[in-house]
Amino acid sequence: MTGPIHTQRVYDDRPAEGSVYLVDRLWPRGVSKEELHVDGWLKDVAPSAELRTWFAHDPARFEEFSRRYRRELDRHPDAVRPLREAAAAGPVTLLYAARDTEHNQAIVLRDYLMGP
Repeated sequence: MTGPIHTQRVYDDRPAEGSVYLVDRLWPRGVSKEELHVDGWLKDVAPSAELRTWFAHDPARFEEFSRRYRRELDRHPDAVRPLREAAAAGPVTLLYAARDTEHNQAIVLRDYLMGP
């Protein structure tokens, strides 16, 4: 059984639910490590630098980005394991810095963790 998995922008001014993980490869600008309360920063679960650069947050590329990112996740099960374990224990929030709340890696990662 998997608990609910939420996504939330790092810059949102609302409390995150459950275990909280930053899932960006880079630390978000303008946010200190002291003010961002996370249970972990999972850089290795983020898209590769090459994929991130190719995507460039272009919504027209999101479908292909999602396919490529899922393949990367399939190749790195150890990177995803902490999130699967946390979700088995209760709610999880995936934090990301992207401005686009509908076309980002946290959305793809959430869907990947929730099922096939």
